[in-house]
Amino acid sequence: MSPSTLRTWSHGYTKTFKNRPPVAQGPVITSLNGASSDTRSIPFVGLVEATVVQAFRSTGLPMQRIRRALEVLADQGELQHALASRELYSDGANVLYDYAKRHDDRQLRLLTVAQTGQRVFHEVIYEYLTRITFGDRWATELILPVTKRRLLRVLPDVASGDALFVNGGAPLSAVQSRVAAGEPIQSIAADYGTPVDDIREAFCAIWPTKAAA
Repeated sequence: MSPSTLRTWSHGYTKTFKNRPPVAQGPVITSLNGASSDTRSIPFVGLVEATVVQAFRSTGLPMQRIRRALEVLADQGELQHALASRELYSDGANVLYDYAKRHDDRQLRLLTVAQTGQRVFHEVIYEYLTRITFGDRWATELILPVTKRRLLRVLPDVASGDALFVNGGAPLSAVQSRVAAGEPIQSIAADYGTPVDDIREAFCAIWPTKAAA
């Protein structure tokens, strides 16, 4: 997603019009109040929530309907951060399926399917959810969906939440700094024990212009 999209999800927005009242929407993921533009304003729980919202959006459902789905999950689960909870993974599909059926909401039905007598999330959502590791109640690890292969992960209590390469454990920010300083990727990869292909693929996904240069 673009930085502007993530900013809208974390802080909401207000649209003004010339001949009608403004339209405002609140945030859909958790952010830190009062964080300035040059600091990290999205905690780990917000990053997990953003991954789930992106999963829902990948089905083609309009954002307005996704907001409704998130409200249903939050109301049913009675959790402050329903999207980062184990209950989303275990019960979320049932909650949305039952709601969509009860209210004849054909759009929200797109998020779930009935499979061998069970209600499960649409396969594209399920693929995102398998990148989240849950503890007893809350998410504890996230494999970033920025690449198709599982190359980068975030652990909230490791490296201050910096993204780490799964293979070798190199911090993404450290690798980026060394590449920006002109060091050969092969040398950096050797230092961290991270495959060169993993670094190149991550850079192409996150910074395509820099990777091409």
